[in-house]
Amino acid sequence: MKLHFESDLPYQAAAIEAVCDLFRGQEVCRSVFTVTTQALNDSRQQSFEGKQFTAEGGIGNALQLIIDEELSENLQKVQLRNGLPPSDLLNARQLLNFTVEMETGTGKTYVYLRTVFELNQLYGFTKFVVAVPSVAIKEGVNKTLEITREHFESLYPGAKGYDFFQYDSEKLGQVRNFAISPNIQIMVITVGAINKFGDETAAAAEESDDAKRREKSKNKMYRASEKTGGERPIDLIRNTHPILIVDEPQSVDGGIDGKGKRALERMDPLCTLRYSATHINKHNMVYRLDAVDAYEQKLVKQIEVAAATVQDGNNKPYVKLLGVSNKKGVIAASIEVDRENSAGAVRRDAITVQDGFDLEQETGRPLYTNISIGEIRTAKGDQFLELKVPGSEVFLRVGEAWGDVDVSAVQREMIRRTIKEHLDKEKRLRSIGVKVLSLFFIDEVAKYRKYDELGNAVKGEYAMMFEEEYKRWARHPDYQSLFDEIDLTTAADEVHNGYFSIDKKKIGGKTVEIVKDTSGATAADDDTYNLIMREKEKLLSFESPLKFIFSHSALKEGWDNPNIFQICNFSTRETERWRRQTIGRGLRLCVNQKGERLRGFEINTLTVIATESYEQFAENLQKDIEKDTGIQFGVVQDHEFASLTVTQGSGEVSSLGFDASKALWGHLKAQGYINDKGKVQDSLKAALKDGSLVLPANFEMQRAQIAAVLKKLSGKLEIKNADERKHIAVRKSVLLSPEFRELWDRIKHKTTYRVQFDNEKLIEQCIEALRDAPSVTKTRLQWRKAGMTIGKAGVEATEKAGADLVALNESNIELPDLLTELQDRTQLTRKTIVRILTESTRLNDFKRNPQQFIELAADAINRCKRLALVDGIKYQRLGDEHYYSQALFETEELTGYLKNLVQDTTKSVYEHVVYESAIERDFAEALEKNDAIKVYAKLPGWFKVPTPLGSYNPDWAVLVDRHGQERLYFVVETKSSLFDEDLRNREGGKIKCGAAHFKAIEIDKNPAKYVKAINIDGLVIG
Repeated sequence: MKLHFESDLPYQAAAIEAVCDLFRGQEVCRSVFTVTTQALNDSRQQSFEGKQFTAEGGIGNALQLIIDEELSENLQKVQLRNGLPPSDLLNARQLLNFTVEMETGTGKTYVYLRTVFELNQLYGFTKFVVAVPSVAIKEGVNKTLEITREHFESLYPGAKGYDFFQYDSEKLGQVRNFAISPNIQIMVITVGAINKFGDETAAAAEESDDAKRREKSKNKMYRASEKTGGERPIDLIRNTHPILIVDEPQSVDGGIDGKGKRALERMDPLCTLRYSATHINKHNMVYRLDAVDAYEQKLVKQIEVAAATVQDGNNKPYVKLLGVSNKKGVIAASIEVDRENSAGAVRRDAITVQDGFDLEQETGRPLYTNISIGEIRTAKGDQFLELKVPGSEVFLRVGEAWGDVDVSAVQREMIRRTIKEHLDKEKRLRSIGVKVLSLFFIDEVAKYRKYDELGNAVKGEYAMMFEEEYKRWARHPDYQSLFDEIDLTTAADEVHNGYFSIDKKKIGGKTVEIVKDTSGATAADDDTYNLIMREKEKLLSFESPLKFIFSHSALKEGWDNPNIFQICNFSTRETERWRRQTIGRGLRLCVNQKGERLRGFEINTLTVIATESYEQFAENLQKDIEKDTGIQFGVVQDHEFASLTVTQGSGEVSSLGFDASKALWGHLKAQGYINDKGKVQDSLKAALKDGSLVLPANFEMQRAQIAAVLKKLSGKLEIKNADERKHIAVRKSVLLSPEFRELWDRIKHKTTYRVQFDNEKLIEQCIEALRDAPSVTKTRLQWRKAGMTIGKAGVEATEKAGADLVALNESNIELPDLLTELQDRTQLTRKTIVRILTESTRLNDFKRNPQQFIELAADAINRCKRLALVDGIKYQRLGDEHYYSQALFETEELTGYLKNLVQDTTKSVYEHVVYESAIERDFAEALEKNDAIKVYAKLPGWFKVPTPLGSYNPDWAVLVDRHGQERLYFVVETKSSLFDEDLRNREGGKIKCGAAHFKAIEIDKNPAKYVKAINIDGLVIG
């Protein structure tokens, strides 16, 4: 296979043009021939403007523009064109740094390499240094230079003969050639090669020490060498004033101490061009293609997540460290545990703990016996929590978890799901010549590959899991078309392999490293390295059986393959921004067997297999993007509109400009569309939705462009939000009317109750209820699939087909004390519980899933108890001083959402009626329209009737006047069905208690009647 490169992609051309236009006005090198030192007196020398000739015969770059005038003006023009905030004037005394931001997978390496040839063609620059943070990225850049030579030479015939090389301290003659050659020279170097063994100061110290000088120094960059003609390599590079291209500067610069950045500055570059998707320092940004732009333009793969979450587990103790804090000297940790709530159900929840906290007490579960919190360390970069467990201690870093379900069972299912997703795509894409690849990031190398006592490689548990699951899927009817002619006894072994920077083994108690490093120098193991890192085309070909790649960390940067369609992450530690790091390995658009790039989301979808809900994945991916790129989702920047087009009266088209953009931003803020920080408000979303956006008159011509920008930034309008909540006022004309007082006096009294029940009957009901209860399932893994939509308003997840539920085979589950658990939850005697369990014949379910069985049995028993209490309940009215005061209507606040209101009522005690269902809405509207209804109230939440099942809040109080002859008073419960069997046990029981309560407070010959109704007909007609 031979990869094809597209030369006409608009976004790449814009990135190249952004850099080249910085030097507009620089004199062009008009000559196509070369001059060396010996030809300095040649009459043709004058045609080499823009070049420098050193005394040693070297040729370098020269800048002729006035930095604080011409170059600054060019910079601001480029920024205006690309909608970027303007930089301050450049300073001639400071190093020139320019930033290009390009999302991973959009061809960043191609762009900066092609920029080299454009700069040479336009301005005659010939010396370029590409600095990278790692050897892996250096290999990737070198590979790109190899496979693009024919492409670039066809685009730039005058550049034929250009040289590129990887800096090697053993081959310093290449550095001399770099300095003296008149051709384009591209040196690829890691920042470590410049500063790993010290700088000039360290080299001088070695020279001044006879002992050190006699030793063979590794500090070759700063020492004179015969291979360079007696020159120091750093001096040869400096004298050329190279254009320095920094790939991933956030990794090159060297963190807080800035060692990498200082090392690069020693090269005395003409300027530095910084390329990355995740800049930390954004020096003079000239072009930006961020994650949102790339997704919206479909320049990268669409992302979907197959999310696995455990259901009905909770049979083992579980602790996950979410974070640590030190506030005002109080050291604490936020952890996630499985704790029991007031209803007796176990739920995964976050709690705050300190040193010494007992987790059995904090969770309310005996499962956590003898598990407590130890040391909590909050130092930056060294944060952890000590978890004291029986017989040992566990140290958790942020994001790490201990306990829970069997991890290997979950990982097996993740491998199984990855293979399924892979095979599904292979069925669709193989016919159009696309080879599908999958990538696993694992937590430990030894789980994939181990070594026996003789040093021979043997398969680890992940490798064995993979082959077992691969063979299972290969036999599945859905995939027979892929495996008809394949010998599965060997195929499963050939389709996967691992790439790790170091494999270790122990021989005689000594640890020996078997290195498969990024140089490919290990003779026995370099086949896999070459295939993955250097022979990209072979890996993309159907001729290679390798489809599934396992890696630990070495492939996280510097290696991309366009045909990665699945990424599975096993890492249990939630390292910062791992989603962006791992996803980045599979974002590139795929290629077919001809090496042609294929476009469209229908082909290009990257599936991430993860162990968090898809909602959490989307939320955290958005946070990763914000941290990595500085994108502020849903925020309008004051330069946002600068690049909008304005057509003058003469027909000339220009940009709106930064000043006008700031003025428009101020208007949006004054209108309340955005806040002081530019955050989009709901009023802007509403205005965009209904077309009522208010703009100053002088911006009307750009209305469509402005609205388009704001719609991208705003996202969807949430219908139900805090701003739409409305305070519901009391209608005093009804509240203070004689009719309402008559009604209220009949229902306001409070009661108490007592119960009687048959113990034997209760036990029999409990046995039957447990016998008929739903089956108990094993702990399950719930798969849900969702597509990720990335826009300027944020990351949105939409669930799609692909859900599945699989059982997990848990081992070593410690069975809890069943009788004690049920006794605590039901308050029945142990003898009674034993009888219920044995006669229900459900005890085997307890072994299948102890926690689920305990909750199921307790719920069945307690439900029977509640119903028995209802059947034998007796209410008694309390004294006259115990009642609900009519004044509560005015003192207790009532609020409701606008969408759930029957507004501007006239007979209700409130000005609007808050409803919870269509039946309640229709009932309220009928009450308003019927002349027989005099007054009514939708009874507020504070009007409660006590019951053994919890407080009961009746629906309505209604006064009916039948033709002036008879007044009737009702308490009404509106339900969709009048039949008890259609109501849930708890709800039906409360209604029965309500009826008994209102019967107990009847005070005269015309009391309020308690009724169930689906409409008002029964109230009016009788």
